[in-house]
Amino acid sequence: MVLINLSRGETHTSAGLAARHSSFSLLQRGLEMFAVASTVIGECQPVEIDACQELVHSMMQLDVDALSIWRDRRFTDSLASAKTGIIFYGGSWLEEEIFIAALQATERGYDVRLLSDLIAPRVDADRSLVLDRLALHGVLPTTVRQMLLEWAVCLDDALLKQKVQQLLA
Repeated sequence: MVLINLSRGETHTSAGLAARHSSFSLLQRGLEMFAVASTVIGECQPVEIDACQELVHSMMQLDVDALSIWRDRRFTDSLASAKTGIIFYGGSWLEEEIFIAALQATERGYDVRLLSDLIAPRVDADRSLVLDRLALHGVLPTTVRQMLLEWAVCLDDALLKQKVQQLLA
């Protein structure tokens, strides 16, 4: 899980802030449940969302330019040590840092997913264009809810599936 510039452009009155609250809460509980390694890059001091603040503080934070994360040894070493095969991205701006980071991840052989409920574009009209381009490289959007259910089903653990279903209810 990689969150890039999560709080960029956010203010106390941002339109998408309240809508993302439930996704941040689910993400935090899901990452704890599945013990998934997570990294925060760039501007990630979210406003007014307690769950998001707790989530960010529980992650590895790297102060590195988001366009250069694949040149940062701390980032690449953390992925290698965790034997990561799939990377989920969230944050801001979709058509800039997230777009470049996702393309670079696919070039390196990673399976990449975008958490659409945690991604903000700089320009809303560009969102579909970027998603179309990324789809050509095998990068697909999903949601936190879909991701958690998929993980539980893939692990085929009855208790975990039940916990996730209760969380999503």
